Amino acid sequence: MKPIEKMPKAFKKNIRYVLADIDDTLTLNGRLPAVVFAAMERLQKAGICMVPITGRPAGWCDHIARMWPVDGIVGENGAFYFYYDQNQRKMSRRYFKSEKQRKIDSQKLEKLKSVILKKVPGCRVSADQHYREADLAIDYCEDVPPLSMKDVDRIVGLFEEAGARAKISSIHVNGWFGKYDKLTMTRMLFADVFKDDLVAVKENIIFIGDSPNDVPMFQFFPRSVGVANILQFKEKITHKPAWVTRQNGGYGFAEMVDLILAK
Repeated sequence: MKPIEKMPKAFKKNIRYVLADIDDTLTLNGRLPAVVFAAMERLQKAGICMVPITGRPAGWCDHIARMWPVDGIVGENGAFYFYYDQNQRKMSRRYFKSEKQRKIDSQKLEKLKSVILKKVPGCRVSADQHYREADLAIDYCEDVPPLSMKDVDRIVGLFEEAGARAKISSIHVNGWFGKYDKLTMTRMLFADVFKDDLVAVKENIIFIGDSPNDVPMFQFFPRSVGVANILQFKEKITHKPAWVTRQNGGYGFAEMVDLILAK
């Protein structure tokens, strides 16, 4: 991972889309700095589409799609995308699975939840679980004392033993049933909303993230960035971003935007 200031100028000129994780990428210590909101507005004014790609729940994503300066959002690690048309005042929602399939998965995840909470003392169901539609989020350090990585890996193992997929974010372990991830739904969003093939335009995209659940995006996008706090996961990230910011979280995101928009 090279320092972000080493990014070639030619790359910056061709950026049309910025995709960003939220927790500890746009936020810092659980809060969204004002500089981040301003940076997203600056991107839009420059004609660059801004799309959060997050593990956060559907309820939050509905709010973000409506209220933030963004051009769509992928949520629950790829379970859906939401797009709010500002002109028509209309929300579009696309899910990877049908409502019936999501209800079946929810029943399986409810049983799995009890197993995980029993076998990994100290973890807890995420406080935002009530707003989720497709996955189960297990909190290992957001609202609970931080667990060891051994315990975090045990949570992942319990999901996988049950046939679910599991990804580690900076605060949660998210598990779900289904062959999708952040990249899968991002492809759908681009095809439906932007009328672009993701492969064809990936040289015009920057993705920025901070944790192992961003690996599919780091692997796919040659122009990928990690905020400085990604270094705590460097042993768990199999495909690393091309560049890394000097600052953590949202301030690292703003640092990247400053670099992209610099004349």
